[in-house]
Amino acid sequence: MLATLLVYAAWLQEPTTSWDLRSMWISMGLLAKIVVVILFILSVYSFGVMIDRFLMYNNARKQSRLFVQQVAGALKDGKLDEAIAIAERNKKSHIAKVVATGLSEFQSASQQVSDAEVIEAAKRGLERSVAIVHAEMKRGLSALATIGSTAPFVGLFGTVVGILNAFKGIESQKATGLSAVAGGIAEALVTTAFGLLVAVPAVWAYNYFTNKVEAFDVEMDNSSMELINYFILRRGATKK
Repeated sequence: MLATLLVYAAWLQEPTTSWDLRSMWISMGLLAKIVVVILFILSVYSFGVMIDRFLMYNNARKQSRLFVQQVAGALKDGKLDEAIAIAERNKKSHIAKVVATGLSEFQSASQQVSDAEVIEAAKRGLERSVAIVHAEMKRGLSALATIGSTAPFVGLFGTVVGILNAFKGIESQKATGLSAVAGGIAEALVTTAFGLLVAVPAVWAYNYFTNKVEAFDVEMDNSSMELINYFILRRGATKK
């Protein structure tokens, strides 16, 4: 009990240390500051990707709903040019991009004699379009995955640097009090926390957007198959 009181009394006698962000930044070493700057850049970039992907997916969803409603009537009446024009007015829609390519390929191949060749040409065009739109939808997601997996290790490097500075403080001051290790421990804790703060939102966003892209892929595949069925029925109807 007496030893505990003595330790507590010694701690009270230590000079008070300010723990606001500005004072911690000033007390940090060069390597720790570099780590924080790198993590800050990664954070800004990841949030930029998040905002860009969110806006893109939101616009794609909204325009796709309008496009499906508008193009259904044009296809039902056999007005392919009108359907293509509707798709071109909804350029942010992933479904519109795929349907426009399929309709264009079908029209350009309609002069061919064989129905199988026409359908095959339209199918290849749809597959190319789906692959291109999929790549556009996934743009930036690999960066989020990379940031989410590497940011904690960047913070861990700052942690190691902070602990080393703490030991250097003990060696230089020839003491083991709080003031000797406070700066190094602060560096270690700040860089660790900042690394996690950057990584966790990036991982969450990557998983969320990946699920969105998978849903868009299903919608594009379904639209492609429905369009191929429409082409088959249309070619059959023109021969009657």
